[in-house]
Amino acid sequence: MRETVIASELDLALVNALQLRPRASWTELAPLLGVTAGTLARRWDRLAGAGLAWGYAAPGREFTRNRCTAFVLLRCRPRQRSRLLADLGAFSEVVTIELTSPGSADLLLDVLAPDLPSLSRFLQEKLDRLPGIVSVSCLFATSLYVEGSRWRLRSLDPAQLTALSSTAAAREPARTLALDPVDRCLLDELVRDGRLGLAELAERTATSPATVRRRLRRLMDSAVLTFRCDVASALAGRPVPVSLLGQVPARDIGTVHRALAALPECRLVAAVTGPANIFATLWVHDLGDIQRREVALCARLPALTVTDRIVGLRTAKRMGHLLDEEGRRIGTRPISPW
Repeated sequence: MRETVIASELDLALVNALQLRPRASWTELAPLLGVTAGTLARRWDRLAGAGLAWGYAAPGREFTRNRCTAFVLLRCRPRQRSRLLADLGAFSEVVTIELTSPGSADLLLDVLAPDLPSLSRFLQEKLDRLPGIVSVSCLFATSLYVEGSRWRLRSLDPAQLTALSSTAAAREPARTLALDPVDRCLLDELVRDGRLGLAELAERTATSPATVRRRLRRLMDSAVLTFRCDVASALAGRPVPVSLLGQVPARDIGTVHRALAALPECRLVAAVTGPANIFATLWVHDLGDIQRREVALCARLPALTVTDRIVGLRTAKRMGHLLDEEGRRIGTRPISPW
């Protein structure tokens, strides 16, 4: 059984700092958080060991421009859902699985693939062959405006935020990068653990620390990958995930996406194909907050018509990391969408 860990204010501040600087060293963060580097290392090991927080590499902005993202809504037979969760969790293309309240979908999947033919093969050759699925609806993302690495725990004070943000300026991505076997080996290691050090990465990829440093910088400058620090539901205040599908005139999509992206509770905003052309995921405080948020959004954005609300009951997999019913990480099925 896992150790019961009660997160302190320092733990929350540490996680928030790592959301801003996922690969920052303990020595860099120690002065900002007012403790020693050794204390931060011990705190992180404790949080990670309990499955409450974890760091990893995920596809960066280059992926959304040149590869394929889809949100797949599945209806299934009630007695088959548990088995389907296990079957779907084994697929590397399925990076996130949400068990949802019965309605337009029983399961909501985030699916990533290097190109449209690969995504089509997954839908036809893998998904269609699983017993128990009643219907499949696929929304292809045409633009991804906000993704999960932007969400923050909001535990740091303004001075700490300023200090961390000043060293994490956004870069314009370089030209599209062709990946070689060393790049792919690095990505495979980092999707498991985004805080692996240069020496350990060098050993695992049979290169040198200097080579790893150059490769990582190249992958990050080209926006092939981004680093995230994610948290269990308990550490995030047990939010209720809700995905909203909406219709908006094409001329107003930019305005709507900027308004959604500015919400602190926003995890994801995408333009999608289908009758609805906006897909957004929010982490709200409670069920009543869903209606309050929708009313406020529609008042602020009269061009937006919300057509569906999908409430998440449990996240079984998030960006390749397997979660228990409390949202704690219990394992990893590494993704390889590149």
